[in-house]
Amino acid sequence: MTDAIKLPVNVEQIQELLPHRYPFLLVDRVIELEPGERVVAIKNVSMNEPFFQGHFPNHPVMPGVLVIEAMAQAAGTLIMLSNQSNSDTNPLFYLAKVDKARFSAKVVPGDQLRLEVRLKRMLRGMGLFEARAVVDGNEVASCELMCAGRAE
Repeated sequence: MTDAIKLPVNVEQIQELLPHRYPFLLVDRVIELEPGERVVAIKNVSMNEPFFQGHFPNHPVMPGVLVIEAMAQAAGTLIMLSNQSNSDTNPLFYLAKVDKARFSAKVVPGDQLRLEVRLKRMLRGMGLFEARAVVDGNEVASCELMCAGRAE
């Protein structure tokens, strides 16, 4: 990616930032960014998602842990885009802790998840984030995430 961040950031650019690939890449696009502060990303939920085969075959619902993972991946895009000028030295960030997870509605095929993540603080390679997932203007999940940076 270039030094200038142009929005939206598309899925090909996201693959340059995150190590995840199909079927586990859960961020399709970044639509808002305040480097070092917040990001808004999108996940389009399709009936073609492999997890719908078993969760649940006649009543498909996106697993809550995958909604959390999508929020964590959005946090990863925030860190990577914020530190883009140092991309050669950027560590990968791993989800280390989830607190205060709440699920208030189910996510189903056809939904568009709006992943809103705000960095609360960075300390010694650890990031603490507030995250929420929204569908059609309604919050469906929220949590606090802690992610730890590790050099490869």
